[in-house]
Amino acid sequence: MPVLRDIPLQLGVDQVLRAEGADPASLRARGPSFVALAEQALSEGLPLVRTAVFYQLLPVERCLHDRVILSGNGVLSGPLVAQHLARAFQVAVVVCTIGPDLERQAARVMASDLPYGLALDAVGSAAVEALAAATCHLLEAQAARDGFQATPPLSPGMIGWPVDEGQRQIARLVDAGEIGVTFLPTGMMLPLKSLSFVMGFGTEVLKGGRPCDYCSVRERCRYRD
Repeated sequence: MPVLRDIPLQLGVDQVLRAEGADPASLRARGPSFVALAEQALSEGLPLVRTAVFYQLLPVERCLHDRVILSGNGVLSGPLVAQHLARAFQVAVVVCTIGPDLERQAARVMASDLPYGLALDAVGSAAVEALAAATCHLLEAQAARDGFQATPPLSPGMIGWPVDEGQRQIARLVDAGEIGVTFLPTGMMLPLKSLSFVMGFGTEVLKGGRPCDYCSVRERCRYRD
């Protein structure tokens, strides 16, 4: 059950602006003050980021309809996971966090300076997304060295895997407390800037598609990749 810490993040101002729900190109043209605020937040926020990733690799024993049975009687169920993991021989169950320090600082700042507090919060959102992306790349590279392909990362809340069901399934499979993450009954995680996902590995897995293709807000999201 490996724990990865201090993973370098590829994080820039444009990602922070997108995390605030803005179009970076438009803001650079007509709102330079917002760009400057994001740059300041990135400079202050990054030193407060404490990246940590907990993951567990579990062999797939069998698949039954929409249920993927893992070693140790673990179960992942739902149309989305069954579709992508049915041909996997192994599944990585992953929890990522940037820790609580940045979100605490953002909450303190919001009490007196809401715009800047929101910019700090956006740094946290962008950072945990960048951490999840970096972790996916590491796992994909590891699988490739072993001669295997990887599925797209699948997160609770995507179409075909409701967030409450998916989070409960992941919480039963990993002890994320080792990196300070707690799963709440609602499906929320603490610290808030945390993400969970699964990936399958094998020689015949469905590796096509993007996570955005299965997102429940994909039709109204202006910033999908």
